[in-house]
Amino acid sequence: MAEQFGDKKYDATPFRRQKARQEGQVAKSQDLSSVALLFAGVSALLFLGQTAANQVQNFTTLHLTEGAWTIVNAELVINQAVKLMYLIAVVLLPLLSILFVVALLINVMQTGFLFLPQKLTLDFKKVNPIQGLKRLFSIQSVVRLLLGLFKVGVVVGVAGVSLYLEADQIMTVSSMTVPQIAAYLAQITLWTSLKIAAALLLLALLDYLFQKWKYEQDLRMTEQEMREEIKQTQGDPQLASRRRAVQRQLVMNRISNSVPDADVVVTNPTELAVALKYDPESMTAPVVVAKGAGTLAQRIRRLALESHIPIVERKELARSLYKEVELNQEVPSSSYAAVAEVLKYVYELQGRPAPVAPQKAA
Repeated sequence: MAEQFGDKKYDATPFRRQKARQEGQVAKSQDLSSVALLFAGVSALLFLGQTAANQVQNFTTLHLTEGAWTIVNAELVINQAVKLMYLIAVVLLPLLSILFVVALLINVMQTGFLFLPQKLTLDFKKVNPIQGLKRLFSIQSVVRLLLGLFKVGVVVGVAGVSLYLEADQIMTVSSMTVPQIAAYLAQITLWTSLKIAAALLLLALLDYLFQKWKYEQDLRMTEQEMREEIKQTQGDPQLASRRRAVQRQLVMNRISNSVPDADVVVTNPTELAVALKYDPESMTAPVVVAKGAGTLAQRIRRLALESHIPIVERKELARSLYKEVELNQEVPSSSYAAVAEVLKYVYELQGRPAPVAPQKAA
């Protein structure tokens, strides 16, 4: 029943997450980006605003008190334009730089570095008026409207409380001079805006947590989606099972042909098994003709018993040969002495002349 209704009961796989990211599906709160910029902008004005206002005041005072321009020429106009652009740069560049850095950081913190050139292409579905009307009258639109009204209520509430706390000071405005009134109004406006931005920032953080949770829920997978992904990434499970069965059969056939010709099987004692063959006349060193762990080790030992091949328990030797030597390769020189000892023991059991210990080639 759960499968029929497509219950998403599996966590998203790394492949699904990567695919969703490539398609631009990431957990992101638009409110967090915009409110962070608002908070950073108001904070910057609080700390840099006085300096910027003084520079504008000095520039204005200079031009209003130095007398009228009795002679106007191209050089004077260019000189004044340069001064004005310099003033604008000095006033605006710090503020714009702060906003740029904050915008970059807040987006990178949410989504990481994400480059999606396909999003620049024109999508006619997004400009379809019928689809637009459906989105306009959808449940999500109603929810966004209610959230928007709630945010307006928060803004009005925070502003009202902030101004109420300043009521006594506001009543004394009539006794202030014009510059004092201007400075006070700028100060109270910025501090009220900062309090509003802080409240909205808290709501934006909650919205980001919700978007993160919703993103994880949307990425969850049904059993059918899991099967489809396995087919896409690993191929058809039935074909993969057949390939594994064929590979196991090939290994078993190779072991069945190699072990009866071996001289000895070295074990560890049950987890590993390594079959060795050595012909002093044609080989410079013993060769590993079969090796295996677990089920393959049991198969090697069973074939050795059936073929009357001696089985010798040497834990360290079996472990090193299994790890370091591939099939049909000679044992390394570091194992010559241990292998020669095993072969000597086997030859003595069989009443055969002991082989000469292999020597490392110069």
